[in-house]
Amino acid sequence: MSDTDHTRTVQRFVRREVLGREPELDSLAEAPLPLYAEFGRTGLANWWLPEEFGGLGVDVERGARMVSALAYGDAGVAFTLFISVLATTMVDLYGSDELRKQCFDGLAEEGGFCATLGSEHAAGSELANIGTTVRRDGEELVLDGAKAFSTNTDFARFVVVIARSADDPDDYRAVVVPRETPGLTVERRWDVMGVRASATYEVTLSDCRVPAGNALRGHGLRLLEIGLNVSRIFIAATAVGIARRVRDLCMDYAASKSVGGAPLSTNAVFASRLGQFEMQIEVMANQCGAAARDVDAIRERPDAAEELLRKGTLKSAIVAKMFCGQTGWQIASTASEMFGGIGYTADSAIGKLLRDVRYVSIIEGGDDVLRDMVFQRNVVPVSKRS
Repeated sequence: MSDTDHTRTVQRFVRREVLGREPELDSLAEAPLPLYAEFGRTGLANWWLPEEFGGLGVDVERGARMVSALAYGDAGVAFTLFISVLATTMVDLYGSDELRKQCFDGLAEEGGFCATLGSEHAAGSELANIGTTVRRDGEELVLDGAKAFSTNTDFARFVVVIARSADDPDDYRAVVVPRETPGLTVERRWDVMGVRASATYEVTLSDCRVPAGNALRGHGLRLLEIGLNVSRIFIAATAVGIARRVRDLCMDYAASKSVGGAPLSTNAVFASRLGQFEMQIEVMANQCGAAARDVDAIRERPDAAEELLRKGTLKSAIVAKMFCGQTGWQIASTASEMFGGIGYTADSAIGKLLRDVRYVSIIEGGDDVLRDMVFQRNVVPVSKRS
């Protein structure tokens, strides 16, 4: 199946299963939603997984276009269906062959999910301050701690936990934990403002034991940085899909609205704003594509795992997330004004889209955190960096 066919399949799924279901998708319906199983029947579930494990091996650039098409229907649906890429990227690059097989066999065919447990209340954006610990006990690793936000955990096959070594506070590990492992407890599901078709949980780990071989190779925080490169690009791509939906809703509204006795679509102010939207959407899509190509170019190298460890966070990935989040918010906010009073009611989808796009600038590093990261790593002269 070609790139175009993949995207068209996603678009058909969105038209058939997603569009027109805003009330259901904007609620805290029981997770996972049945439509995720429907997506699995398209053959595209976990599309990025290696072909040797039943995946399609779709690269990040093509995957970003698929995510944008999903988010056109609903950003929460898109988020649920792609966020497993964060955990699977870490396992694929830094897990043993045995662990990769254990985690990935059947995952694509079953349309299964996985999750990442990184953030904590006290640590906030400073993940080096996490309190979750991992210690060695014979042939087992034992994890203890609490994680604040983790999407898909309750129905995941496995989770990847980022933890501080109990023996060395400067060392961090990324550890695969099967969902049904005793001691891994979902405490609650968060009532989020947007992307409500997804399910994000607060989780605790208490004397949670797994085989020592479940630890991934390398420094846990560095592995998380590497996985975030892909998920941040996909998050940025959801903003592109939302912006396209906003644009089309504005055109639909213009077809039924008149100003001064003439169709709104012929109004110069309206036309100017929609022209601005189109320009912004084009740049957003181009930035996502450029960032995705950066990741794909590294992944094609025979030493990809080592090169990614050397580079860590890619500037293009965080720039894409920041730019698309800010620009998507600007587009949705401007559109809500264009709808007038109706745009501030539940009768219009614009309010939902405004809430949905806000998540892009908040999760996996808020904009202020990422601005500082860009400053410290890309603006401050190398000789003056701490």
